[in-house]
Amino acid sequence: QVEVVESGGGSVQAGGSLTLSCVVSGYTYGDHCVGWFRQVPGKEREGVVSVYTADGRTHYTTSMKGRVTASQDSAKNTVFLQMTSLKPEDTAVYHCAVTPPRRYCGSPEAFEYNAWGQGTKVTVTT
Repeated sequence: QVEVVESGGGSVQAGGSLTLSCVVSGYTYGDHCVGWFRQVPGKEREGVVSVYTADGRTHYTTSMKGRVTASQDSAKNTVFLQMTSLKPEDTAVYHCAVTPPRRYCGSPEAFEYNAWGQGTKVTVTT
């Protein structure tokens, strides 16, 4: 059974930085998409970036483009999301998710991901 666990959330002042981690276990790491999403209560889940674990290629959406960098440590089955220049409107629960095996990762769409973590909360204060 695939397990996804996020960590690294917290409270940070506007303009600050935070790095989130996503550890995936229970499957052979490779040929999957790992996506980062965020959700504000009352709003739809929004994709931030996808990472193709076979080669580390990334696909960023416009939601945080230019302020986030996704990377992976394959040896540790971990995907990171480095966030900079954070704004109060970035306050949300950030989720990591994994797709079944596939050959390509495009823009992260929630319906394509079948294993989700519980999320880690990020609060950006003024």
